[in-house]
Amino acid sequence: MQRILTTLFLSLLSSWLYAQSHSCCLDATRAFAAFAADKNFNSRHESPRPYRHVSDIGKDITFPVAGGQPAHAYELRVKGPSHLWLFVFHEWWGLNDHIKKEAEKLYHDLNGQVNVLALDLYDRKVADTREEAARLMQNAQEARIRAIIRGGAAYAGKKARIATIGWCFGGGWSMQAALMLGKQARACIIYYGMPEQNVEKLKELQAPVLGIFAKQDRWITPEVVKTFEQAMQEAGKSVEVHLYDADHAFANPSNPRYQSEATAQAYEQSLRFLKAHLLEKGK
Repeated sequence: MQRILTTLFLSLLSSWLYAQSHSCCLDATRAFAAFAADKNFNSRHESPRPYRHVSDIGKDITFPVAGGQPAHAYELRVKGPSHLWLFVFHEWWGLNDHIKKEAEKLYHDLNGQVNVLALDLYDRKVADTREEAARLMQNAQEARIRAIIRGGAAYAGKKARIATIGWCFGGGWSMQAALMLGKQARACIIYYGMPEQNVEKLKELQAPVLGIFAKQDRWITPEVVKTFEQAMQEAGKSVEVHLYDADHAFANPSNPRYQSEATAQAYEQSLRFLKAHLLEKGK
């Protein structure tokens, strides 16, 4: 009997801790990292299709990070002088060739006027399976990631005007980076990542936010999105949200739930947002 009661207690405790890890009251980055323990969340992510990105203009670089080893990134640099930058944040797979391809597409569609830096938050570790991706996301150290972002900002320079964009795991870090960048931040785009919901933290945000979310998402739910919008309004910040009739990770072509029409619409919204707040207002 005691064994049964102990098992029941541990089961209830585990459920409570899991629920708490998804609470808006917890740190946004930790809340999203907790999803890696959810088998249903993992099953929503099919392994990326094999792809090798070849480029004449993009290159892998390293840059210094205070108090640690140099960081890795994929860079597309404007030919002439430019203080405009776009920081790209990868999904839970890591900085793979699919993200490099997306970074290069953004570079071209921004008319080659914006330096694009796809930051590697996993220090050259890349997952090919959902099990590997879950481990990488769970083991990612917040202090190291923040140091990489600060190093990227230092690499871009004090005069840099920076926009951020990211998907899934990277969507949450796109927002955290915008918070960290202060007055250098010009625009922030989140694709179905965990948004910051702490009003006091949001009061420090200097950039407008575009949120791309999915109505069928069981993790970054419409309720989470609504809470985020309310928090942004309470903090007196600019936010634009688009909810698509799609599932989590709908913009990833490797996902069986990929929706090309919704992806195209979201991408056009993203380009419009970046051009308005970085290209036009950022100069």
